[in-house]
Amino acid sequence: MTDVLRREVDRWGGLGALYGVLRADPWSAVRWDNGIPPERSAEAYAAVQDHVNTFGDGIPVLFVEEAPHGLMALGGTTLPVNLALGAGMDADLTEELATAVAAEARARGTHVALVSGLDVLRDPRWGRAEECFSEDPALAALLVAATVRGMQGTASSDDPIDGSHVAVVAKHLAGQGAGIGGRNGSGAPIGRRELGEIHLRPAHAAARVGVAGFMAAYNDVDGVPCSANEELLTGTIRERWGWDGVVMADGTAIDRLRDSSPDPAAAAALALRAGVDLSLWDEAFMHIEPAIERGLVEEAVLDRAVDRVLALKRRLGLFGSPTPEQPAADAGAWDAPGATAAGTLAARDLVELVDRAARQSVVLVEDGGVLPLRPGATIAVVGPNADDLDAQLGDYTPPRPVPDPAASTVRSALIARFGADRVRYAEGSRLRGPLDAAHAVVPEAGEPGANGPNAPGTHALDQVRAASAGADVCVVVLGGTSRRTYDDEFADNGAVDGPAPDTTNGEGVDLASVALPQAQLDVVRAAREGGTPVVAVVLDGRPRALTELRSLVDALLVVPFPGPSGGAAIVAALCDGAASGRLPATFPAADGVMPVAHDERMETARGYVDADVLRRLPLGTALLPGVTTRLRGEAPSMPAADLADGGVATVTVEVTNASPDTRSFPVPLYARRHEPGIRPRRRQLLAVRRVTVAPGATTAVAFDLGLDELGSWATGAPVAGPVTLSVWCTPDSDPPADALPVRVTDQNGATPWER
Repeated sequence: MTDVLRREVDRWGGLGALYGVLRADPWSAVRWDNGIPPERSAEAYAAVQDHVNTFGDGIPVLFVEEAPHGLMALGGTTLPVNLALGAGMDADLTEELATAVAAEARARGTHVALVSGLDVLRDPRWGRAEECFSEDPALAALLVAATVRGMQGTASSDDPIDGSHVAVVAKHLAGQGAGIGGRNGSGAPIGRRELGEIHLRPAHAAARVGVAGFMAAYNDVDGVPCSANEELLTGTIRERWGWDGVVMADGTAIDRLRDSSPDPAAAAALALRAGVDLSLWDEAFMHIEPAIERGLVEEAVLDRAVDRVLALKRRLGLFGSPTPEQPAADAGAWDAPGATAAGTLAARDLVELVDRAARQSVVLVEDGGVLPLRPGATIAVVGPNADDLDAQLGDYTPPRPVPDPAASTVRSALIARFGADRVRYAEGSRLRGPLDAAHAVVPEAGEPGANGPNAPGTHALDQVRAASAGADVCVVVLGGTSRRTYDDEFADNGAVDGPAPDTTNGEGVDLASVALPQAQLDVVRAAREGGTPVVAVVLDGRPRALTELRSLVDALLVVPFPGPSGGAAIVAALCDGAASGRLPATFPAADGVMPVAHDERMETARGYVDADVLRRLPLGTALLPGVTTRLRGEAPSMPAADLADGGVATVTVEVTNASPDTRSFPVPLYARRHEPGIRPRRRQLLAVRRVTVAPGATTAVAFDLGLDELGSWATGAPVAGPVTLSVWCTPDSDPPADALPVRVTDQNGATPWER
């Protein structure tokens, strides 16, 4: 309770929604010593509501919090970032995680969670790549729908949101992942077909399962800002899709309309008329009254927005409907820093779910005959991310508790597996540049390495050489970090604004180059000088150009920010062969080779003369030893009318696991559409299923392909029409010789491609 809050209630006679009561991070300057601990969350919310009841209109306040990968509050469970869940390609696990996070948030009193997932990663230079599930809209749609179902407990907009779930405002709508040059909030210069096929498909999936709200993005689409785009916010999602939830503008997005409006009242009118119902701390939205008085917007448009906000409060049961608030957890459930609402979740082990998601995020690209690491080996672990927990967490992360026994880095997990006397460590470099000897990590006297490779005064790269020379294998952990510190400076919307000297990812940290910095490659070169086999682990929140790195190492793992237990997940992959993820986005062959997504349209040009674009690592890349897949059965065909009425065509993939271990992994199905007059995308993800196969076994995976998979998404919603698709299940970027033709026919049993 602050004087600012009291003045706000006095000024407006109430509060419609309140953001970030529980938010804890460097931008909010909230730590464990000054923030709201978990056991007092409900008390804090109640104090606000009691004040509104006493001095305002008494209408329930919507309490809104960030939850891009877990509740961003003290003690909130931190999940792997969305890009890591995209690597796992496990919709069922994603839904389970979302259900657990929602229960945790609602037990603390939160009503609305702001959840990333709509953005489709079309440029790896974008700092918020980690918030995307994938570069492919089908995978993004699959996982965002799972997230909404889990967090809201709904299957449609008609379903109420009960006291163990929260309303989701999905962000961001739309096209933010296609910003010019990968710059955050820059314009998306794309046509209607690209918008529909790529960027609206995840939003359509969220709308179909009843998402409570969408967040209008910062960017414009072909010059029209999303928060002022009536065609998008009213014409598309409401009139054509039939969705009628709440649209919230992103933080200060309406104020940013001042570049396309003469004054704040005009900016507010633009947004309200377009279909924005809630503002996120914009000054301009406080000028709606003069906008109405000046005739810039009708009062009925304001009533429409108010009705939508009140409808959301009713859907949440805040007016005393049959879905009452769940009481806050007993204080005993929050008896230590870092405790979460997991203790209130009967029959669900949240820790195990998070650990499983971390393990699924690990992608084995090459093993070079070096893996798995043998028991009893001496391991050198070097590199800037080898022992840095922050580098595993991602942006929008609350401060971790101290101590943090559930967390692990690669170094700490290797020590737990092999013993401290078998693990040698050197940091080697920073993420962006060299590490001076004065800044190198030096063990205390008596610790392993105190008189060896980490001896005081030894140059940082010499420490790497010495550690590697005395080891059987050297694990080099590289990549990036979305670390925020309490000394950093921030923009008004929370994006990092400086100095953040070694931060490489997250909101406000867009890069001109996605090549690994030379300082990190120098660590790899130093590690292999003595001939020790080198395993590289790239911990990052964006695709990187890894061609040079691949030439320097024997084995390579890629891990999108896997969360606090990521160290143990990576070591399990190194030692047990447990890597089971696939790349959720394409890693370019070289810096500057853009666009790079696996589903870009076919080109008639040969590419660049100074770069081999085919050396990229496309979406779906993974080395799964012993696993083979092949299509089985006849080519299916069905009339377009049947497809429109809910019909499906079934394609079966035969999966064999010749390895000695039970394996769990995603099985993707790819396709190329053949439509006269439309240049095809090289390859699209048609569907994906995660399966578990026993050692030596073969299983049949049936894909039922319906309107979503076989229809056209050119308008942003699936439409049935005659078409031929080449379908395959191998990693090829182009249809192989045994690709299966799948036909959707006209009334005469033909397709345009055949005529």
